[in-house]
Amino acid sequence: MKVAVACQSPLLQKSLEVFLKNYISSSKKSDLVIRDEACIGDDKRCFYIGSTPEADLVKPFSKSQLILALERRYRELYKQESRENEKEILKQEYLEDEGMDFSILEKRIDALTQEYKENILRAVKAFYEK
Repeated sequence: MKVAVACQSPLLQKSLEVFLKNYISSSKKSDLVIRDEACIGDDKRCFYIGSTPEADLVKPFSKSQLILALERRYRELYKQESRENEKEILKQEYLEDEGMDFSILEKRIDALTQEYKENILRAVKAFYEK
């Protein structure tokens, strides 16, 4: 996950940069853009931090709350795409080979195992970064 920070508040900007030093990237290369102003238009990458209930993360917040909220938003945006791609791949493989080949099952298990591993690592990192 790569994030860019574009806040009007210098204090919030610097705090987010310190909290997210391992995730910071340029705006063009980032998966999410964190802002302290409501997002204009249909920018799905925008992550709004504010005091209002419609904010993605309501102030005040802790570092672990920030990271968990960002990871949740990242999964919402990019997991749907990966699931659709995975389903299409599995469908094509099934159509190509309708025999008793277990390679499709093996690939599905590998994908689930990798996803499980990533979730565990995120949880451990979030716990120790408090």
